[in-house]
Amino acid sequence: MLESTGSGRLLGLETAGGLTPRGAEARPRFFSGFLAAPQAAARGLLAVADVAAARYHQRTRPGSLDPVVTGNGDRLRFESFSGCGGVYARLDVLSEGLDGAETGHGTTNVDVNDPLREALSRMTGDEPLHLRVGPEELAVTTLAGAVVEKKVPLPDRWLRGFAEAQVASTRFDLRAELAGAEAVRFLRSLPRGQGRGRGPLWIAPAGRTLRPTTRPGPGAVCLPGPDRLAALERVLRHATGLRVYGPVPDGTAATASAWEVTLPGMRLTLTLSPDPARGFSGEGGVLEALATEDAARDAELVAVLLAWEPRIDPADLAAQSGLTADRVRAALTRLGTAGRVGYDVAEAAYFHRELPYDADRAERHNPRLVSARRLVAEGAVELEGEAATVTSGERRYRVRESHGSLTCTCQWWADHQGRRGPCKHALAVRMVRRGASAAEPVPGGEPRAGQEVAG
Repeated sequence: MLESTGSGRLLGLETAGGLTPRGAEARPRFFSGFLAAPQAAARGLLAVADVAAARYHQRTRPGSLDPVVTGNGDRLRFESFSGCGGVYARLDVLSEGLDGAETGHGTTNVDVNDPLREALSRMTGDEPLHLRVGPEELAVTTLAGAVVEKKVPLPDRWLRGFAEAQVASTRFDLRAELAGAEAVRFLRSLPRGQGRGRGPLWIAPAGRTLRPTTRPGPGAVCLPGPDRLAALERVLRHATGLRVYGPVPDGTAATASAWEVTLPGMRLTLTLSPDPARGFSGEGGVLEALATEDAARDAELVAVLLAWEPRIDPADLAAQSGLTADRVRAALTRLGTAGRVGYDVAEAAYFHRELPYDADRAERHNPRLVSARRLVAEGAVELEGEAATVTSGERRYRVRESHGSLTCTCQWWADHQGRRGPCKHALAVRMVRRGASAAEPVPGGEPRAGQEVAG
C-alpha cells in the first residue's frame, strides 16, 4: 500500500504472511511509523544496501539487492550479505530511533534497487521518513510520485552465511571504543587498497585512538581488508562513536571482527570474514551442531520457546527447557542454520527472526556435511580407541582425538588446522561416536562409492 503526504518522502514496508507471538497471521504488519533521525536512517539503509550490492572479492558480478527486515517488538533490524559472502551488515533501529511508534514482530526481505536508492539519497535535513513493511513490495512515495520495488527470493548462500556469522560473533568481545570525532578521524584514516599477499592488518589501542599494525598485540583486533568498511562512510557525518569487536588473537592467524558505528537511536555493524577472499559460508562453525541428533531434537524444543525476543537469554531457555546451557547453545546454533536466530554483539545476545529456510536445506547445501554422512552410510569409519581410520575413495585417513578436538591426516586439516571447522573425515568419526550407523539414510542423494569432496 502507498500513501502520499504533504510532509515529504514516505517509505512503506509491509510483511507477507508469517509467524508472530500470537501465531500465524496473514498480514502481520510489524511497523508503521516515522523514524526519529530520518537522514541518518536513510543513510544507514543505503549502507546495508551498499553491502548487499557489493562484491569485495573478484568484483565481476553484482551482489544481491535483497536486505532482510525484522521487527523484534522494540526495534527494527535490517540485514544483508555482500555478494562475495564475506561481509555481514546490520542496521539496528532501536526504540529511541522509532519516534514512539509501536513495533510488532515479523521478518521479510525487501528489494533495494536504483529508484529506491535515489529516493533515500535525496533525504536532506529533517525531512520525515516513514516506514511500513508490505506483502510483495517496498514503496517510496515522494511529492513527485511513488517508487515501487518488488520483493525477490533470498539467495541460498545467505542461509549458511547468517549461521556462520552468528557462530563467529558469539566468540567476540568488545576490544576498543572511540567517541564521535575520534571515531570518524580513525575510520577516514584507514589505508585503502590493502592487497592480497600482504597479510592481515591489525588495529591496536594507542592512547585515546587506534593505530594500524602488521602484528597482533595486547587488545588488538584483526581488520581483514579495510576496503570492506567502505559502506560505513555513508553514515560518518551522523556517527556518535565506534565500537570494535573480535576474539582474543590466537597467534598471527587472521580472524573475523565486527565494526559498529553508533548513530542517534541506531547502530550500524559490519562483520568481516577472516579474509576478503573467504566468505562466511565456508567457515564450518555450525557443522558440529548440524551433525548431532541431540542438537536437532533440542532445536525443536527450543524453537517452541522463542517469542520474537530482541534478547534471547540462553540461561532462561535452559531453565524453561530443562536442557543444559551447552545444549541450548548448540540448539541455537542449529536454529541459526535455518535463519531463525541471529546474534547481536553489542548486547552479547541472540535474537529471534524467521526466514524462509529450514535446517534440512542448510544440510543439503553444506558439502562437508553431506560427504561426512555418505562416509558414515558407506561404513567407511573404523573406530580404534581414541583414534579412527576413514576410507575415502582409494585413500585412508587417520583421525585422532585430543582434549575434545579431532585432528586428521588429510590435506584440509593440514591447510586449516581446525580454523575452518572439522574436515569431512573428522565429522564422520564424530557422527559414528555419537551413534550414527551405515544403515541411516543420506540427505541430498544416495551414497556414491569412492566420491571425494574437498574437506
